[in-house]
Amino acid sequence: MRPLVLLSNDDGHASAGLRTLRDAIARAADVIVLAPETEQSAASHALSLHRPLRLRAVEDGIFALDGTPADCVYVALHAGTRVLPRRPDLVVSGVNHGLNLGQDAFYSGTVAAAREGALRGIPAVAASAHGAADLPAVAELTVRIALELLAAHAGRGALVSLNVPRGWTGEVRATRLGARIYEELVDFRRDPRGREYLWLGGPGVRHEHDPGSDTDAYDEGAASLTPLVLDLSSGGQSALAQALAETVTRKRS
Repeated sequence: MRPLVLLSNDDGHASAGLRTLRDAIARAADVIVLAPETEQSAASHALSLHRPLRLRAVEDGIFALDGTPADCVYVALHAGTRVLPRRPDLVVSGVNHGLNLGQDAFYSGTVAAAREGALRGIPAVAASAHGAADLPAVAELTVRIALELLAAHAGRGALVSLNVPRGWTGEVRATRLGARIYEELVDFRRDPRGREYLWLGGPGVRHEHDPGSDTDAYDEGAASLTPLVLDLSSGGQSALAQALAETVTRKRS
């Protein structure tokens, strides 16, 4: 039996990255798409718990949901056979139009869709690429990584994030998250009727040299493959947490 792949993203079901990746996956596995109706970039892992959602069949094997990327994977996995004929072997998200390096992993809807699958014990890949990258090449690389992940971690919730730069050299490098430094601002303006509104974030972003990071790999033309953990607790900070707990308890007594 061919593997079954659930494919989603945060750019919407009509995005070129998703459609290209779907075609590449279909050569090696069965694939079902459930993706947002519209772009949901930076939606992170939001779930729509306080409004109804609408699911529709776009075409054979492609569904759209007017929700977040995490909503899409949640619905696909828990809606019986309305979307998937059985539990998928893999969850793949992408190819995102734009990179998800460093702390972008916390904001990214692309990563969140893959993470939702990993949280359910399904191996998952989030794939992102520079807007001018070679999409077919990125899609083929994503499929190779996804199938190798399935072979190595079948039935376990492994989660990896792939980022491919413009002018990719062909190298794939195991990395950790780097740090992107954004132009942080809140831009207040007024509309033609004099009412105030605002935009979050500036257009500029940079990163500094950081050996072993996904940002360094990007600067050097390599694709970065970063394992993302589901357990956000830090063993390195356990002594700090223990000291805080003891101090608070002592001051209460």
